[in-house]
Amino acid sequence: MHLPFAVLFRLAWRNLWRNYRRTLIMLGAITVGVWAMIFMTAVMRGMVDDMLYRAVRNLPGHVQIHHSDYRDDPSISNSMPPIDQALLDALEQPEIIKWSARVRVPAVITSEHDTRGTTLLGIDPEEESGLSFIADSIVAGRFLESVDDRGLIVGQKMIDNLETVLGRRVVVMSQDPDNEIIDRGFRIVGVFATDLENVEESFIFTGRKTVQSMLNMGASISEIAVLGHDYRDVSDVLRLQEVTGPDREILPWYEIDTYLGTMLSTMDGFVLVWIVVVFLALSFGLVNTLVMAVFERVREIGLMQALGMRPSMIVVQVLMETFLLLLIGLAAGNLFAILSVVALSDGIDLSIVSEGMQMMGVANVLYPSLQTNDVLLADVVVIVLGLLAGLSPAWRAARYQPVEAITKV
Repeated sequence: MHLPFAVLFRLAWRNLWRNYRRTLIMLGAITVGVWAMIFMTAVMRGMVDDMLYRAVRNLPGHVQIHHSDYRDDPSISNSMPPIDQALLDALEQPEIIKWSARVRVPAVITSEHDTRGTTLLGIDPEEESGLSFIADSIVAGRFLESVDDRGLIVGQKMIDNLETVLGRRVVVMSQDPDNEIIDRGFRIVGVFATDLENVEESFIFTGRKTVQSMLNMGASISEIAVLGHDYRDVSDVLRLQEVTGPDREILPWYEIDTYLGTMLSTMDGFVLVWIVVVFLALSFGLVNTLVMAVFERVREIGLMQALGMRPSMIVVQVLMETFLLLLIGLAAGNLFAILSVVALSDGIDLSIVSEGMQMMGVANVLYPSLQTNDVLLADVVVIVLGLLAGLSPAWRAARYQPVEAITKV
């Protein structure tokens, strides 16, 4: 006996609500599980996106160009000559939003109270605007005005460590190309602050030509930072390798910071594993609900078989009950997850664990990031695994012998 789809659907819907308490309990479990899948994925996405965004703005850009030996020995001796015309033309292509040439050397900064190790960066303030965090992070004083600016910008944490203030003079020491110690006095003209205190201690800034003059390095530079359109796909920017020459190395940000690169590459795998783990916990309750629903209808199933209903139709009917249960739970779970993310659009305050979050490179406020692909992945996994879980009770129902089923007490 072949039954039309509408009849099977009607039977499945009615059977689903025969024991409405059990159905509601299972729907509640599915809803909470789907909400947990999607909401926690959004939280993790937000954390990773924040880490990556801040890492890219904390000076590396999307791609960096160095001397081929610079990563092994980031000293002034491994600097690069000034940008030639071929590279300059390539840097002006549409796929590149911003770029900046810098001098970057290890240094020591000394005040009248303390001495700290840091990294001295000579920058062009016009090139850095829109590329790195520094132009938008000044909280006291001013930003650098030109590549010849002799003022120094330091982080708020460094100011506290050195026990000095805006306007005071400090001494910065580094090495020249001959490995001679060079020191120079600078006046602090600006103070920057970020959500990550370690950044405030790690860098100090002045004009690029000022550092070049101080270290007797002519017009040489340490690195070129390049910003493209999408940090996830930097293939267009990496084409600069064609004009950089064999003595220069061009690397994407995820190779410069391998920790963050690993975070990005494993995030998608984490999402899938998380969804599967949560659903496996739900599947025990789902299978139990379906088995009980089938057990309560043994006589009815036997009667339908006796009247000519094929076992395949019984399987379809039970799977349709499973599908309807999952569909309602998914709709409710998706709705609650979206509402949760919207309600937290102003961020989750993590200041109570700020020290630990800063060690991970995450700010004190976390913004969940809900992506359509993550929602679709969760829905597809729940439907597929749910139907697979429903196969066992469906197969069991289809294997009943009509006479045995009708007479079963």
